[in-house]
Parts: sequence; C-alpha cells; structure tokens
Amino acid sequence: MVQDNKLVPPPLKNDCFALPADTHWTPVSEALKRLEERLHVCVPVEQVALSEGLGRILAQDVVAQRSNPPQPNSAVDGYGLNHADIVDGAQSLPLVEGRSAAGEPFEGAVPAGHAVRILTGATIPEGVDTVILQEDVSTDGTAIAFHGPLKKAANTRKAGEDVASGDVILPKGRQVTPADLALIAATGCSGLSVYARLRVAVISTGDELAEAGSEAREDQIFDANRPMLLGMITQFGFTPVDMGRAPDDREALKNFLDQAAEQADMILTSGGASAGDEDHMSALLNETGSMTLWRLAIKPGRPLALGVWNGTPVFGLPGNPVAAMVCTLIFAKPAMSALAGAGWKASEPIWVPAAFEKDKKAGRREYLRARLVAGRAEVFKSEGSGRISGLSWAEGLVELPDEAMQVGEDTLVAYYPYAAFGL
Repeated sequence: MVQDNKLVPPPLKNDCFALPADTHWTPVSEALKRLEERLHVCVPVEQVALSEGLGRILAQDVVAQRSNPPQPNSAVDGYGLNHADIVDGAQSLPLVEGRSAAGEPFEGAVPAGHAVRILTGATIPEGVDTVILQEDVSTDGTAIAFHGPLKKAANTRKAGEDVASGDVILPKGRQVTPADLALIAATGCSGLSVYARLRVAVISTGDELAEAGSEAREDQIFDANRPMLLGMITQFGFTPVDMGRAPDDREALKNFLDQAAEQADMILTSGGASAGDEDHMSALLNETGSMTLWRLAIKPGRPLALGVWNGTPVFGLPGNPVAAMVCTLIFAKPAMSALAGAGWKASEPIWVPAAFEKDKKAGRREYLRARLVAGRAEVFKSEGSGRISGLSWAEGLVELPDEAMQVGEDTLVAYYPYAAFGL
C-alpha cells in the first residue's frame, strides 16, 4: 500500500473549456468528448481503513494479500478419502479418529485405505483429495460404506480457486461497493489508498428565489434547485457543500464564488448563466477570462456556462429545475467522476419499446422524463420544462437522437434509469 503522498494535481487552466471560434450549437456528443479530454483528477490521495472504504474511489489497484480460500477445503459435510482407494461398486473404508471442521483442522495425515469425517469449509487433510457427501454414506461410527465410482476432487475447493495471492482484485478508479468490502477483507487487506472525496459546492442565484418554508413575496418562487442538486451530489457519493442563495448583486456573488472555491473542488450554480442584465455569473466568469457559454443542442437545457474560478471548475446550470437536473445528469455527473478519480463514466441505456408517440424534429438531442410500465417506456404527459412534478414522477430519461425520428407505439428507444447515473 502506498504512503499518503498528499499530491494535489494542478488546477485547470482558465481556457480549458474554450470552444473553436466558429462554434454555435454544440452537439451533446461533442460536448461530452470535450469535457472528457479536458478534465482530470483534482483531489489528493489518502489512506483509509477498510471500515471507511464504502463509496470511496480507489487511487490504486487493490492486490490480494492472501489467497481465497487460503487452503483446500470441503464444499460439503461428508467424508474425506483418497481417490486411489475408491473402486467401482459397493465398498467400505475404516474411519480414523477425529475429524476436520472449519477452524479445527485434522491433525496429521489420513492413512491410505482410510476415510475421515469432514465438515463444510474445513481444511482438507494430507492424504485426502476427494470428499463424498454424507447423504451417500452409511456409517456405524467406525467405518463408512458407499458405492463407487467417485470423481476425483469431488466436493472440494482448491486453494486460491477464487482469488490467488498477488492477484489484482479491484482496479484503480473503482467506487467501492459493499460486495467489494467482502472481497477486500477475504483477501487480507485492511487499508485502502483512495482519493479524497470530491467536494461539490452548490449556489443558487437570483432575487426571485425564497427558501422553502419562509415568507415569500408574490413575485418569488421557492428555491427547488439547491435541495435537488445537493441530494444528487450525496447520492453520487460525493460531498455536497451548501453555499446558499446569492442575490442579484455582482459583488455579493463574487464573495459566494470565492468562498465556494476555498471549500470545494467543483462548483455548481443555477441561474444567471446566460447573457441578460442580471446574469452576473456569466459576467464574473467573463472577467476572469474563463467564461465559455456552451450553446448545447439539447432539450431541455441549451445554455451551459463553463468556467474556472480561482482554479476551481464552475458549471453554470440553467435556472429551470428540469433543465438543471438533465444537464447535471448528462454533463456534470461524468465530469464529477473524472475530477474525483473514477474516470469518465458514460451511462449506458437499455433499449425498450415506447409506450408513446412523438414526431421528433432534427437538430437537438432530447431527453424526456419517463418510467417503465410493463417493460415499456411511458413519458410524462407534458414536456414543459417548468413541470417539476415530472421529475418526481419519472424514474429515468428517454433519450431521442439529434436526428429526426418518428416514435410510434413499440418503437425501440434508449431509456436511462436514474440508477444508471448513480441515483
């Protein structure tokens, strides 16, 4: 296990998100490719105990310190014997005194022409290479009777048949699961080299927002994006940093960004990322020389402001909750994985029959809120990006391609369950 080197990768350059000068509408596939090329790990390496490893991202391969199983053992309760002593037909063998049980192995060797009582998981003694099920044996306590033939090595497990000492059991970049913890423990590893948890700050912007449960003016709406984004970050396995709501004041927003860059490795903002009079996020990023407004050929979504603030990447999401969630799943989630050390994680769809009809026009990739009903993709009754209830109703997204497409009942469509993104 490597020592904790505390090396921190260099910050992103201010121009890392820059697009060619003639770019107007960026296809989703091109945007994802550019992000993959330009983002790298931004968190240091640390050592943790196995008990703290769940959900962490491995900073190096995990190597088995011990074989599993460490010794040959019995797969059943029965009797161990030497295959060379077995003949076809009815036969009997005397039993040696003692037995081999899990944690209490038989001492010594089993003589030729003898058998030994053996239990599931017990070490196979010297002189034994085959185990016969107890159900296939008659015994009086001093000998066993059974019918041959038996297959050599029947009902036995070889040492290391699962994992051999020195094998790479988990690769660098893997996010540790409960099943991984079992494998790590079984092969004798007590500590892990992992990346520090990615910290993702969330800032909502706009005077039109009020905190849920507070007194709201008639012209205000409750902030839905911040609790949604903080919850998504938590379920992704990263550390959310709640920076609160910033007003439509450039100097105040600058202070929010300064604090977020000190406390987090990545910043998500929602609202104020376009080019209007009160779009202060875009203006501030422009002042740093890092602002790029990616006009994405996507529905819902379109504008995605990308920049770097004090060395910390900033994703300026649309203010509409539906678009904010879709852009987070499609663009920000794989970016988080890359920054966190897990590599670029492209979600994979499942192809299912449609339970809807749609005349999809060319030009933009579309994501429809959807769920499976009897194995078919049903979409939310409205495509309106202001219909937040559709996000809760849905269990995933249907992706329709950039090209024109006529969707009819039972047309195969790409469906991404929320679980495909880590939700």
